[in-house]
Amino acid sequence: MRKLAIIGLIGLMSILRLQAQEMSVQAPKQVYEGDNFTVTFIINDQASDFKGPNFKGFSLRSGPNRGSQQSISIINGQMSNSTQTTYSYRLLADVEGTFTVGPATCTANGKKISSNSFTIKVEKLSQAQLKQRQQQQQAQQQRRQAYDPWAQQPQPASKIDDKTLFARASVNKTNPYLGEQIIVTYKIYTRVSISQFGIDKLPGNKGFWAEDLTTGKQIKQYNETIGGQQYQVAEIRKGALFAQEGGKLSIEPLDLTVKAIVQSQRRRTGSIWDLFDDPFFNMAQAVDYPLHTKTVPINVKPLPASPDNFSGGVGSFSVDGGLNLNKVKSNEAVSYRITVKGRGNLMLLTPPTPEFPSSFEVYDPQIDDNITRGDNGVSGSRTFEWVLIPRSQGKFTIPAYKFIYFDPTTAQYVTLTIPAQTIDVAKGKASASSSKDDVTLLNHDINYIHPITHLDTVKEEEHAGLPFYLAILLVGISTAAAILWTNKHQADALDMAGMRKKRATRMARRRLKKATALLGSGDTNTFYEEIYRAIWGCLSDKYSIPLSQLNRDNVSACLIEKQVPAEQQESIMNVLQDVDFARFAPGNPESQKKSIYDEALEMIVGLE
Repeated sequence: MRKLAIIGLIGLMSILRLQAQEMSVQAPKQVYEGDNFTVTFIINDQASDFKGPNFKGFSLRSGPNRGSQQSISIINGQMSNSTQTTYSYRLLADVEGTFTVGPATCTANGKKISSNSFTIKVEKLSQAQLKQRQQQQQAQQQRRQAYDPWAQQPQPASKIDDKTLFARASVNKTNPYLGEQIIVTYKIYTRVSISQFGIDKLPGNKGFWAEDLTTGKQIKQYNETIGGQQYQVAEIRKGALFAQEGGKLSIEPLDLTVKAIVQSQRRRTGSIWDLFDDPFFNMAQAVDYPLHTKTVPINVKPLPASPDNFSGGVGSFSVDGGLNLNKVKSNEAVSYRITVKGRGNLMLLTPPTPEFPSSFEVYDPQIDDNITRGDNGVSGSRTFEWVLIPRSQGKFTIPAYKFIYFDPTTAQYVTLTIPAQTIDVAKGKASASSSKDDVTLLNHDINYIHPITHLDTVKEEEHAGLPFYLAILLVGISTAAAILWTNKHQADALDMAGMRKKRATRMARRRLKKATALLGSGDTNTFYEEIYRAIWGCLSDKYSIPLSQLNRDNVSACLIEKQVPAEQQESIMNVLQDVDFARFAPGNPESQKKSIYDEALEMIVGLE
């Protein structure tokens, strides 16, 4: 019986452990502007690898603060064991609006789980409510001073100066080439204790493509000596910037607020308690102190005159790829792949244009990114893969492909080559479609027609009637239409720029389709990146501007050259400015995202 009881107990605990892990959220649905509040994520098991959401629209006061509890209960002789893990955040409601908080993720019992998204509405206090709160705070302060001889007076922020607490933005290069990667690091320097910080305004960084390098990473802390004084340093944010415009640009300031821990001076009352007015007896108090980094000027050098087929890549890269098969049957698919690896502006590379045999049906390339964002910047790989269908048999050669990029360390263009490849295409199953090679074989498929030596006389009553002549007329019209359509199709195929323009709107809508799926996800950074790429990609295709040369000046000049109406020019430039600002400036995420999406869609449709 004892063994059976033990086995039963083990089985019960196993069943309890196998129950589905869940993550729930405790958060207020409505708060007032200026309120402090708590958001707690609750997991019904031991949890690890917790990654919190992005609390856009709120200032982070503290968190995530981890807690756990374990309980054992015995009911009717049966014992149950439960564990609960919590992660809590202390937040401040900064501005009025409705904000969507995305899901948090963690690992529980070896399984990846996530919470649901939720919304918090921040309302503005009315004048009556604000006055009532101020009166309550004053009354509480008076009660403390009346009954507590140790009541503390707030420490003036002026006791902290820019020699004891300040923030800086530093870059690893102030004179980069166009498209070259530079790293900007934002640091807090302090000689007093600070408990936390909150970013009030992110830098706009207009003229740059920006990538955040600090998402989900711990803040680095160390000591540094400046002017003979030792400071504690905290690296609070790091980003990779890629200049998209030449000339003089600037990295705009970052605004933040820190809570500094200072000694509070007790108010003198003229009583015996003043004898204890000594730092030993004085309590510490957290004081809000605003910090601002200075504007960092950047002088962007133009690239030297580029060779033909320049990829737009600036950095250090390697390339490989080729066919996945060297032997195939006609009408069967093969793939041709080009993978670019290295460090630099991978996400801005122009899609390659390898040459394929004319009898091959070629589909638009699929782009697969494996890009990492670390302390040293953006690196990884970008792969372009084409699906090819050979329509006729024979031996074909795909010429060598040359990948050209600019290396800023040597200030020279580098050419990397994927060797030429030969593919043997055997006869496969017949296809309904025909190729150019099929047409050239027609003159070999017509046999000699023997002359007729005797013709019978057709009688008058055997002549064809009206149906026969209508059929002849329809055949003639159909033949003429087919010839016209074939000529137009061939002309369109030769007009690569025209084909590229026709694909522009389709590709942009496909990109905006990804952005549509992100509208309610809370992933604001990826949403704006998709919008940004859709707009610039459409402009690049419509006006044949390489991505490496895309900037507002070039776009404006091209619009004028193409005689685009002034009203449409202004609309396009306004959309570019709004998207650029929205990518880096905080605000009302959902309403702003929807507005930006509508502007981008209207602009792209206007380019059709």
